[in-house]
Amino acid sequence: MRWLRKKRVLLMLFVGFTAILFLSTNWMSLFYPIHYKNEIRKHSITYEMDPFLVAAIIRVETNFKTGRESRKGALGLMQLMPDTAKWALEKAKLPDVSLDELKEEPSANIELGTWYLSSLSRQFEGNRTAVIAAYNAGPGKVQRWLDNGDWDGTEGSVKDIPFGETRHYVQRVIYYYNQYTEIYSEF
Repeated sequence: MRWLRKKRVLLMLFVGFTAILFLSTNWMSLFYPIHYKNEIRKHSITYEMDPFLVAAIIRVETNFKTGRESRKGALGLMQLMPDTAKWALEKAKLPDVSLDELKEEPSANIELGTWYLSSLSRQFEGNRTAVIAAYNAGPGKVQRWLDNGDWDGTEGSVKDIPFGETRHYVQRVIYYYNQYTEIYSEF
């Protein structure tokens, strides 16, 4: 009889804990954290970009881990290619930053990556899906796909992106973007 009472108490504790976990508004943030929120917020405001998009790209690129360098040479949190970084630094008229700083310093990398996203957003007239694709494949390729009719640039036709790596990349960024916007009421 006593062990039955203990089981009931344990069951009630488990049900209570589960209810609190699932009814809590922010429990999913444990699975989808956003690091460097202040830096993302600051640079997103400066360059008029959606901070959730910036966070989703960082999540897919490096999972918020600094100091990363890809096999192709992309650097830092937002995985900027050195040539793109040099071009962006020149165009944005940002303080000169070394490639090592871009690789290791979160704020510098987020600022340059966010500026680049803003530039792509202007180029693709705010088409978020095309911007994500261009961030991965390059704006020239994406523009060719659009001009040749290979892809219409919409989220609904992501499966038609001619390059598999970019198709998968866009799907992942959109997935994390949707998760972040559902979980977090504000940035």
